Amino acid sequence: MEEAVKEKPKTKPHHTGHRQRLKERFLSSGKGVLPDYEILEMLLFASHPRGDVKPLAKELIAKFGSIAKVLNASEHELAAIKGVNISAIAQIRVVQEAAERLLKEDIDQRPILQSWKALLDYCRASMGHLKSEQFRILFLNKKNTLISDELQETGTVDQTPVYPREIVKRALHLEASAIILVHNHPSGDVKPSKADISLTKQIVQALDTVSIVVHDHLIVSARRHYSFKTNRLI
Repeated sequence: MEEAVKEKPKTKPHHTGHRQRLKERFLSSGKGVLPDYEILEMLLFASHPRGDVKPLAKELIAKFGSIAKVLNASEHELAAIKGVNISAIAQIRVVQEAAERLLKEDIDQRPILQSWKALLDYCRASMGHLKSEQFRILFLNKKNTLISDELQETGTVDQTPVYPREIVKRALHLEASAIILVHNHPSGDVKPSKADISLTKQIVQALDTVSIVVHDHLIVSARRHYSFKTNRLI
């Protein structure tokens, strides 16, 4: 009789057990130890219950440059990457939203002028990585506590109409005593343009007629900021 051919034992995929090991390493390591792609890998576990997501995590980091830029990428940009499904996009969005809320909590119910670093961190996190320009206003009460953080326009200061009279109307409606203007420069160059300076002067003059103070106008990018107050433009 011919001897039965012995079947070779099935080899397990190289990534078997990797998820558990990565989770354990994350929990036992100090903050900031794991590289960006491994943090992103763990984020992708929920949207990809099986399989190796390390290549996808590395591809996302290579495409966008950092985990912060991945979190701030648009849904269209994320969906263009093979392997990024709607669940992955939702996971990325919820982490980005949670990070913004965490940072915003540091300026809520506290005098903003005494929490300036927290304010800058929040502005950079919420606007610094965006590829389109946003113009927003922080309305403050008499104690310089935040009443409302409102997006006014999206586009560019040169092309998007930001009307000082509408800002005055909104500030009066909220019974604000002061405001802080904030917008981002997607280019990374935070130096104000002539349009930025001109618009700021118009807003300051309009609010001055109703005794509302403009504490500052901040221009932010992912890592830098420019203060009109510090540079004596207000």
